[in-house]
Amino acid sequence: MAIDLPEDIADQVDRLCVGLPDVRWTDADDLHITLRFIGEVDEPTYEEIGEALAHVTAPPFELQLRDIGHFPPRGDPTTLWIGVAPSEGLNSLKRRVDRQLASLGVAAEQRKFQPHLTIARIRGGLPENRLGSFLKRLSLYRSEPFVVTGFTLYSSLLRTDGAIHTPEATYDFVQGIAERV
Repeated sequence: MAIDLPEDIADQVDRLCVGLPDVRWTDADDLHITLRFIGEVDEPTYEEIGEALAHVTAPPFELQLRDIGHFPPRGDPTTLWIGVAPSEGLNSLKRRVDRQLASLGVAAEQRKFQPHLTIARIRGGLPENRLGSFLKRLSLYRSEPFVVTGFTLYSSLLRTDGAIHTPEATYDFVQGIAERV
C-alpha cells in the first residue's frame, strides 16, 4: 500500500529523471511512497486486509519530498530514490496501518521504515562520476509541500522488466474506503 503523489509533483519528479545511462526510470504514473509491503496473500486474507484498511483514519497531513540517494548505501547501487522529509503524520499513519494488519495476523515488516520514492532501478554498473554528478545536481531538490488525505492498496506483478502496480482500492482518511477499483 502506498501514498500516491499529486500529478504536479509526479510531473516535477519525472522531469528530474534524465541523464543517466543504463537505468530504468520509474514512470510518472507509478511514482508512490510505499507505506507497507505485504507480500503474497490468499483471496480471503486479501478481502480481510481490504476491509481492515477501511478502519484506518487520520487527519490529513503534509509531506514534502527532499534529498536523493541510493540503495544500498554502500557498494554498487541498485536503486535511486528521493526521500521524504520527516513527518509525524506519516509515521502515525504507518503505525495505524501496521496495527490493522497485525490484528489480522499479517507478519510485520523486518525492514526499518524509510519513506522514499523510487525513481530508478540501475540495470548495470554506472560510471561513478556520472552517478556522483547526478546526485550532486539533485542534492538540493525540495518539492512543494503537498497534502495527503488517503492511501491506495496496490497489487504487484513482478516481471523481469519491472513491477506492474495495479490499484485495488483507495482509502480516504476520514471516510474509510473511498473507492474499490
